[in-house]
Amino acid sequence: MLFETLTTSGHEQVVFCNNPDVGLKAIIAVHNTVLGPALGGVRMRQYANEGDAVRDVLRLSRTMTYKNALAGLNVGGGKAVILGDPKVDKTEALFRAFGRAVDALGGRYITAEDVGTDVNDMELVYLETEYVTGVHQVHGGSGDPAPFTAYGTLQALMASLQRKLGHEEIGKASIAVQGLGHIGMELVKLLRERGARLYVTDLDPARVQHAVAEFGVEAVGVDEIYDVPADVFAPCAMEGALTMETIERLKAKIVCGSANNQLANHAVGDELHKRGILFAPDYAVNAGGVMNVSLEIDGYNRERAMRLIRSIYHNVTRIFDVSEREAISPQYAADRIAEARLASIGKLKLPMGRATPRMGHLRGEQH
Repeated sequence: MLFETLTTSGHEQVVFCNNPDVGLKAIIAVHNTVLGPALGGVRMRQYANEGDAVRDVLRLSRTMTYKNALAGLNVGGGKAVILGDPKVDKTEALFRAFGRAVDALGGRYITAEDVGTDVNDMELVYLETEYVTGVHQVHGGSGDPAPFTAYGTLQALMASLQRKLGHEEIGKASIAVQGLGHIGMELVKLLRERGARLYVTDLDPARVQHAVAEFGVEAVGVDEIYDVPADVFAPCAMEGALTMETIERLKAKIVCGSANNQLANHAVGDELHKRGILFAPDYAVNAGGVMNVSLEIDGYNRERAMRLIRSIYHNVTRIFDVSEREAISPQYAADRIAEARLASIGKLKLPMGRATPRMGHLRGEQH
């Protein structure tokens, strides 16, 4: 059954990592290495069962292939999950064991932080493997990718406003932000600096209180966020916020946020399109983080990273152009653009040696 699933989804390799001595249960999924080594973060969370963990890593790794292809990066798509509670189960030994598992793949997969992990965890992984990004700047890395993801989301928001409302001035917009995690809070900061009127919510009341006190935003209930009469609905929490039921309640003209896999299914994207609600595909919007850490492979340069992330404006605009020209939803338009690049580069038939990166941060190289 698992091999049937992998054939259907197009995965190249799935590795199960088990070290009971240190409590490590992890899965690494390499979806596609046509463009280069599979780059994607490692998520740590409690899953209801191991089947849920497998489904999550397969889905997320496939999304990374499309995200990296659309972003114009020379890396493929991969992802990893560690089964455990990030609040209580993190140890040095666990992350070093995970680092050894990554290292055993010889560069086919390069890891980074994701939900439930952070730059300090990546430092522990780095003790065992060079195939890790998002390490501290002292090691030639770029540190926390959240500010870069938020900055990329800002670029996508500007492109969405231009397409739907005829301007890209954040200060003229009202935005409902769902989720105040690390990226969501960074986005709130950027939006308020530009004068946007914000409505925010989060499952954690402390985060909401911080946002209200620090940035002068308006708090709304977790469920009420869908009903806010804002120009933009920005999902920045966990997956699947947009369902047939929740989009019935949307007052927004635009959906553009940093969360992964925002649509419960493709039919939801089609329904948004029918309703005239402009949807900026999530994997195009939130590519800033992976764009940033991808530059660590050959030696990190922050100015170059910011230039690259600003290209998200162009990428999102191109998606809207294809959507309009071909009369399809933006989600399908994004998929077509990514698939076209994968097919084009795939014709080069690059040798597998190309997938072993030169990790410039090991020598602290700066370009």
